Amino acid sequence: METATMVLLDIDYVTEEDMPVIRLFGTFMTEKGPKSIIALDRDFQPYIYVIPNHLEKCREELAEFNVVRVEKVGRKDLGRPVNVLKVFFKHPQDVPRLRDEIANLDSVDDIREYDLPFYRRYLIDKGLFPMGKVQIHGNFISSREYRGCLSEDTHILEITGEPVLLESDFPELKILSFDIETYNPKGMPRAEEDPIIMISLSSNEGLRKVISTAECDFYFVKTVATEEEILEEFMSTVKKENPNIILGYNSDNFDFNYINERAKKLGISVDLGTDGSSLKFMRRGFTNAALVKGRVHVDLYLVVRRYLSMDRYTLERVYWELFGEDKEDIPGNEICDYWDNGGLQLDSLFKYSLDDAEAVTKIGEKMLPLTMELTRIVGQPFFDVARMATGQLVEWYLIRKAFEVGELVPNKPSSAEHSDRRGKRAAGGYVKDPEKGLHENIVYFDFRSLYPSIIISKNVSLDTLVGDCVEGACHVSPEAGYLFLKEPRGFVPSVIGNVLSERVRLKTMMHQATDEREIQLLNVQQEALKRLANSMYGVYGFSRFRWYSLECADAITAWGRDYIKNTMKKAEEFGFKSIYADTDGFYAVYEGHSTSQEDSA
Repeated sequence: METATMVLLDIDYVTEEDMPVIRLFGTFMTEKGPKSIIALDRDFQPYIYVIPNHLEKCREELAEFNVVRVEKVGRKDLGRPVNVLKVFFKHPQDVPRLRDEIANLDSVDDIREYDLPFYRRYLIDKGLFPMGKVQIHGNFISSREYRGCLSEDTHILEITGEPVLLESDFPELKILSFDIETYNPKGMPRAEEDPIIMISLSSNEGLRKVISTAECDFYFVKTVATEEEILEEFMSTVKKENPNIILGYNSDNFDFNYINERAKKLGISVDLGTDGSSLKFMRRGFTNAALVKGRVHVDLYLVVRRYLSMDRYTLERVYWELFGEDKEDIPGNEICDYWDNGGLQLDSLFKYSLDDAEAVTKIGEKMLPLTMELTRIVGQPFFDVARMATGQLVEWYLIRKAFEVGELVPNKPSSAEHSDRRGKRAAGGYVKDPEKGLHENIVYFDFRSLYPSIIISKNVSLDTLVGDCVEGACHVSPEAGYLFLKEPRGFVPSVIGNVLSERVRLKTMMHQATDEREIQLLNVQQEALKRLANSMYGVYGFSRFRWYSLECADAITAWGRDYIKNTMKKAEEFGFKSIYADTDGFYAVYEGHSTSQEDSA
């Protein structure tokens, strides 16, 4: 048996001999440098939780189904201890096939966690975090012995024993960025007609390359004879460079999609995966996401839209916003003219194409660390986290934390429940319209992490919300008068409390640190925690959220409005006149002590 330490990049599962096999994709260091690795775990089984109304009868009825085994386990359901049955299946596809039949048994009250994807369940149960280092034990086998793995440069390890997460800093990963140019004389490029004329590549290790059928004296240009050879040279370069992360800009919707369509037309397989697999497209939200097995494809356009508020999100505009510099730009409708005219215009087109790829690399180096840290916190694959909405990030973080404390995860709402929730909204934060005019001596009062702090201090959680309680045992929200038990501490408040405590610890370390690199890493980590904590309030009122509670959302904003109004009133006693307020802070001008304040003094 051998031991390897890999950086976990991605995960999926395949079926072999009717059994599920988890595949961990990563990179690890060998005597010949970093290499790709696929670790196979054949011992993990899918399961769901069944909440019975008659435990023994339920166990007997479950024996009639094609399940592997049934275990009685203790869990908590919204904080209340319950005995449930943990039902194991042979294959993940058995879960959707049998879950409704099991749910309809007379001895069953409810079923839980039946809709957690198998590979995500594995990460949670094993305590593994993508973008972290994992120690694995097992036996290496030849890539030729493993079906589906065509890459000679990929190592295969059959796992024996439990993988172990190791403490680690940000991994040093190889990034490869790409950008395509198409010949589009009729306007918008159409893959069924318009060929690819250039593919540019840039890496964080110095690669600068443009592949094209046009002749050029620039050292970075590789000239080939046909479009087929452009695609083949592109794939050959990717495999040779063996990047951990592939970056594009709008590459989900355009670049990779276009490459895939042109490759189909030309009869070429885009086999870029470290397992020899071809480019695949998976549904993510309202669009498709381009998936390269073993290499994390990130569409930077989506990342930029999440973190930057701008009027336009062109690559040129984003580059200027981040670096204050212009980059080469050629309007899309003029690219075919530059190509046809040749000479200096063709030279400019080559420079523009390479500049696009290099800009993507540079933007990626600046923007990716925050998403990478969120990956290491939320514990889901980088590929998924880069495409998740804020509510999804919060939900998967809570799902992991629920597992850690033995709490059953609530089910997603049914169609009827979702329809009922959609039209309901909690009241928002307090807003005072700005007073017109030019003001001097302005000060700003700001509540630090107002909503997260309210959730913690008032113990606002679905498992602490009650209809009545003994006097003094509950926090009572303003306006609607919702009641939240003071003890025990609720699930969500405890999670947010730990997040904020960790953020304070990181900020303290950041202020004490002297090494610039350490300061940057700590800042990324605390910023990721800040975003996560500040997002947890909003999802209480999100109609698809598993821990949805309009009462919780309404209570939080009611306390928020109460705090800011009372603070504004108190500030007036000290001579501050409020001129504008919004949610968690207000602006005021100092007009001197009031009479009442002077009298009391």
